[in-house]
Parts: sequence; C-alpha cells; structure tokens
Amino acid sequence: MQDLYMENQTPLPYQVPTQPAPMTYQDAPEPRPPVSPRRSTGRVRTGAIVALTLLLAVVLGVGLFAGWQFGRTGNASTNTAVAQSGTGSATTAPSLTGNNIEAVREAVVAKVRPAVVQVNVSTSNGSALGSGVIIDRRGYIVTNNHVVDGSQSIEVVLYDGTKLQAQLVGTDPADDLAVLKITPPSSGLTVITLGDSSKLQVGQEVLAIGNPLGITQTVTNGIISSVGRNVSEGQGGATIANAIQTDAPINPGNSGGALVDLQGNLIGIPTLSAIDPEFNTPANGVGFAIPSNRVASIVPQIIQTGSVTQN
Repeated sequence: MQDLYMENQTPLPYQVPTQPAPMTYQDAPEPRPPVSPRRSTGRVRTGAIVALTLLLAVVLGVGLFAGWQFGRTGNASTNTAVAQSGTGSATTAPSLTGNNIEAVREAVVAKVRPAVVQVNVSTSNGSALGSGVIIDRRGYIVTNNHVVDGSQSIEVVLYDGTKLQAQLVGTDPADDLAVLKITPPSSGLTVITLGDSSKLQVGQEVLAIGNPLGITQTVTNGIISSVGRNVSEGQGGATIANAIQTDAPINPGNSGGALVDLQGNLIGIPTLSAIDPEFNTPANGVGFAIPSNRVASIVPQIIQTGSVTQN
C-alpha cells in the first residue's frame, strides 16, 4: 500500500473426625510403683513437640511442591508465545572494518535470505503478493496486514522454491502487522534474529530484502534516513508510530519483507513508500518500515491469542 508520508499526524481511529477405638477388657495388671507426675508430663510435652515439628514439615513440603508445580505450569503457558529460534543459517556476518563492506553485505544476504518468503494471496478481486519473514521455527511468519487483507487463501514460497499453504493466525490493523502459520518442512526453517530498533543511528547502512514486483529474493541497500517518524497510510489505513525512514528502495511486493542491519538482525518490516503529490508517483528514496521492537511486542500476542491484547 502506498500513501503520502505525513509526519506527526493524529493517529487514525482503528479495537474429618475419626471414631474412637473399641474398648477392650483384660485381667487387672500387677500393682506397679507409682510414676512420677513430672516425668510423665515431660514425656507428653516432648511427644507433642515432635508431632508438631513433623506436622510443620509436612505442611512446608506440600507448599513447596504446590509452588513448584504452579511454577512449571505457569511457565509453560507463558512460553507458548515466545518466538523460538530455528536451525539458522551457517553463514555469519564478519565485523565491519574499513575495507570489507562488500564481504559483510554478501555474508548478511546469505544469512538472511533463507528467512524471507514470498506471500501469494488470493482474494475475491483477484490476487496480490508481498513478502514475509520467518520469526519462529514452528512456522510463524510476520508480514504486513495490508498484504493479507481480504485473503481467501494464502500461499508461502520459501527461499528454495517450496510452496506451502499458510493459515492466517491473526492481524493487527492498527500497526499494519499480521502473522501467518505454515507447517515446517522436515529440514526445518531458517529463522531471522530480531534486532533492537531503539539503537538505530541515522546514517547507518541497512539492507532491504523482499519480492518487489514479484521478482523474488531481491536485495537493495541504503541507510537509515531518520527514526521516530509518525507515518499515515492514508484514509482508513494504519498510522505507524516511530517508523524507520530509509532510502533503501521499497517497491510493491517489498511490503512485509526484511530491513536488516549489517549483522543480519531484523530491525524493521518495510511497509510503504511516500507518494510525490506533484506526480502522484512513489517518491524515490523515501520509504518506511515498522520498527522491530514493535514487532517483538505485537507478534507474541498474536501467536498466543490471535489478536493484540496489550499495547
């Protein structure tokens, strides 16, 4: 979706006693010497202390077990929404020095591309395509909501050309995000690493990977032009808060793909380009991406509940 870039606009509206033992009778016992009352009282007191100690030990043990069991079940419930890393790529990006920029770019591309997919959508009005990023080894993929809006069926094309049917797990129209689910192949999935978008610096180099115009696995490069933009997608569309502005080309089909840094970390989801109002065409070098920290907040909620429950 492509619309005018509008900075600092007001966001558009979007949603037991026991029975006594029977008495027995027997011959009277032989007389015995009287027992000292003091000694009898001491024995009774000692026995009571021992019994009380045992009772406290039992209560404490039960409490500890209950707490441990609650902790186990509580953690299991919470962890269902945590993104799980996958097999990853064997490629690692070297550290950037003064003369190895090309080698770093090549390593980053080799690391990230297997985690970027093409998303083919069938709607009542025809078909559309976009991009997506594998963010969980169980087969969860993040993309833009506008890519899958109105979908009747969704197909995902993996890096190696494998085509898989996908289910729509949930959407977040307010942030223009959606999560898809595929059944992972036996070979597993390469999962992208989420970066920290709050640490981005204007001027740092980035790469955009997606499927512009259906040309699969296309890589473009640029820099971070600005951060903290508030961008409207137009009437009825989302308003992206704290958007990342980049001059890395973002064309139709790039939506939902990956904007990565030179360590191969996902720092944004490319979403739209600005429109030149004079010519009503995409403005060159003015693109925007949803920051990865927003993705990290929203996606686990969608995985767990199918919607966003906490902003």
